[in-house]
Amino acid sequence: MTGFAKQGSADLTRKDRGLGPPGPSRFRAESWPSLPLLLAGALATSLVLLPIVWTVAQAFGSSFAEARDMLLRPLVGELLLNTLLLVLTTTALSVVIGTLSAWCIERTDLPGRRLWALLAAAPLAIPPFISSYGWVSLSTAFQGFWGAAIVVSCAYTPLVLLPVTAALRGMDPALEESARALGCGGVGCFWRVVLPQVRPALMGGALLVCLNTLVEFGAFALMRFRTFTTELYAEYRVGMDGPQTALLASVLIVLCLGCLGGELRLRGRARYAAVGRVAGRRMGVLPLGHWRWPALALFALNAAACLGVPLGMTLYWLTRHNAAAVTTAGASWPLVLDAAANSVGLGLAGAALTLVLALPLGVLASRHEGRLVAALERLAWLAQGVPGIVVALALVSATLTLAPPLYQTSLLLVLAYAILFLPLALVSVRAALLQSRRGLEEAGRSLGLGWAAAAWRVTLPLAAPGLAAAAALVFVSVVTELTTTLLLSPIGTETLATRVWANSSTLAYAAAAPYAACMVGLSMASTWLLVRRVRAMAPDGGQAGLLF
Repeated sequence: MTGFAKQGSADLTRKDRGLGPPGPSRFRAESWPSLPLLLAGALATSLVLLPIVWTVAQAFGSSFAEARDMLLRPLVGELLLNTLLLVLTTTALSVVIGTLSAWCIERTDLPGRRLWALLAAAPLAIPPFISSYGWVSLSTAFQGFWGAAIVVSCAYTPLVLLPVTAALRGMDPALEESARALGCGGVGCFWRVVLPQVRPALMGGALLVCLNTLVEFGAFALMRFRTFTTELYAEYRVGMDGPQTALLASVLIVLCLGCLGGELRLRGRARYAAVGRVAGRRMGVLPLGHWRWPALALFALNAAACLGVPLGMTLYWLTRHNAAAVTTAGASWPLVLDAAANSVGLGLAGAALTLVLALPLGVLASRHEGRLVAALERLAWLAQGVPGIVVALALVSATLTLAPPLYQTSLLLVLAYAILFLPLALVSVRAALLQSRRGLEEAGRSLGLGWAAAAWRVTLPLAAPGLAAAAALVFVSVVTELTTTLLLSPIGTETLATRVWANSSTLAYAAAAPYAACMVGLSMASTWLLVRRVRAMAPDGGQAGLLF
């Protein structure tokens, strides 16, 4: 009787979790997806692989001697040194600043912690090339290595701050309390207890900083600092598209994939778990004492560098001319509105196509098992390690060779956005589908609905907040994207990003200001909507909102 009760309890638990009754036949049915779903997922993964395969194939078009002479040039060594030094510097700065900021916000009695949390995360809504526009228009003395390092660190520090903050908030307070009871001070507890626990979040944030620094173009071009991305763009502009350019692009791909592999190896096989956590209890704050004022000064300095300079200089240049001067500089308000409309249109189209491609992969990852499903999902993640300029150059070459009518069309540009930002959408789509109870979908199937009708009437409404978050995230990324838009946008199509770039590169800072202000406003509004969607998904919306 006891055994029967235990078995019934287990079945109820599985039912509550939406897993349904156990059994080998059920496992086999769920582990093998339908053919249309599998083909849709394979199509999305094939689009991600297209730029990589095409670039590598072009690179192999060179002979060994040509490849050796090309890659052993002093210029390539200079580009490699510049890129690696910049990646190491910005990653180190972002890790230190982001980790210390998260710890002060979550673990100390820093005055105005909620305000500082908001200000520390806000730079995510400002594209790096807008930040570089602010710094360069302030003074050209900031151009060069350290100017580029400052701009990129300011832009990408939130990528470390947010996951570390979430990890600190999710830690079991008993771990730190036990360390304190055993005699560890604040610093010792941080190094011996807190830092090992936040290591996965810290490494994930550092990986994002590395990848974003490697693929950044606009900020480095305005800062007059040469990296692989700026050199690839320069060679494309002078018509040197071919095996030589593909070799340089391949080096950049190897660097990006090397970052992904290095993070995976450093992470190792370690596993982290919280046991016996008391629900609803948070760690008490530590008094800063005489360190309070230096901490406030550092937070204020960080806010001034990340937000004050780009926003302040944009406002300054907006007030330096009247309507006639704006028209003379090439930035009349009708042109600004037209560029904004183009940005919004491309953002909506890119978000829609990316979501369509991410949905079958999300369903496969959340509803099915097997090596084929795992391979399709992991291959889709390779897009995270492919720079936008490489995707754009590969699509230019591929369309000119295989489908010339697609060249210089909006469809090709939207397709490039979908390839670039597929991993961003896949994260939210997969999480949303995992959170939707499978038992409700099965109930719909048992009432006579087909799999498509059950997905449309049951699963998609349940996953709607997550899908909206995915679409908003891709929309923000498309609106602020520069490199791919510069290379693939149809002739006569101008976006906010391309107009800021065109005016800033010719030192027409006043003409760039209206476009920059419109882009920042659009990005911030989209980010706010994204936060609303994330809070709607979170079990504790208030705490989730503090991350932003």
